Amino acid sequence: MATRWGLCGAGKISHDFSVAMKTLPAEDHQIAAIASRSRERAKEFAKNHSIPKVYGSYEELARDPNIDVVYLGVLHTEHWRVGLLFLKAGKNVLCEKPFAMNSRQVKDLVEAAKKNNVFLMEAIWSRCFPVHAEVRKLLAEEAVGEVKLVKAYFGSPQLHIPRSVEKELGGGALLDIGVYCLQFVLMVFNGESPESIQASGVLLDSGVDESVVVVMKFSRKRMALCAFSIAARFQNDAVISGTKGSIKVLGPMHCPTTLVVNDKRTEYPLPEPCLPLNFTNSTGLRYEAEEVRQCLLKGLKESPRMPLADSILLTEIMDEIRKQVGVVFNQDKQ
Repeated sequence: MATRWGLCGAGKISHDFSVAMKTLPAEDHQIAAIASRSRERAKEFAKNHSIPKVYGSYEELARDPNIDVVYLGVLHTEHWRVGLLFLKAGKNVLCEKPFAMNSRQVKDLVEAAKKNNVFLMEAIWSRCFPVHAEVRKLLAEEAVGEVKLVKAYFGSPQLHIPRSVEKELGGGALLDIGVYCLQFVLMVFNGESPESIQASGVLLDSGVDESVVVVMKFSRKRMALCAFSIAARFQNDAVISGTKGSIKVLGPMHCPTTLVVNDKRTEYPLPEPCLPLNFTNSTGLRYEAEEVRQCLLKGLKESPRMPLADSILLTEIMDEIRKQVGVVFNQDKQ
């Protein structure tokens, strides 16, 4: 039986997700419905992607009994409210990153999933890429000895994009792209909580972070360094340095196709898209879709690749970084 997906949100990421789905076998995955607050927009989207059912509200999708899992591709300021709607309706959910605006909201989502006995995963697609799977394997084999330092950089000029710069839209480098650097560190250190976090950053006039540098210290004298910016272009790579060598994930580190281990380079090519994409390497969204399918087939309620505990810790770290650099969202006051 194919996994029947319902898409929530008819924006750019939902488009790319739909294109990525076309690279997977139709007998395994099908997009059964699309929901948008604008029925016209949903209709247009359905036409472009050959989706049979169209809903002009999220509530209608939540009531559809023929949906196995909902992909939440709305703006992250809406994740908490809309996520709770689907979880309380007994739907499995794959929620786009960042999971929510703060750790309180994330804990609400996790609690609702457990209470309703449904699957929930934050769509940190990076974790599902073959490159990341290989990195985890190499670390388990201690291929570079004991890891001493992890560095992850992500800089992308986005000051012209409203959702990147406006506080009401959950803007700032941290929530949009910094999350990728931080999740990489947590993956390398197996979801361990850092002993200390030091963050320094500069803000835009709107009150969101433009560029941030974070240094974290972990047990056994291990360190991590992350830098992210929506004003400058970085190389967007990640490096794991150990006592016996290094592992380098070449840019774009959040959706990588190239891995260099002690100067040995391996390519992991992506399938070609059938339609133009909005974001880099988006056919790689296929990997998280397949991960969700495998979890559901096994009856799991969370993904071992991106456990809910990792999502909670990730958001707690982001809360602390925001506190140190001085970014406060309306959602923090609720």
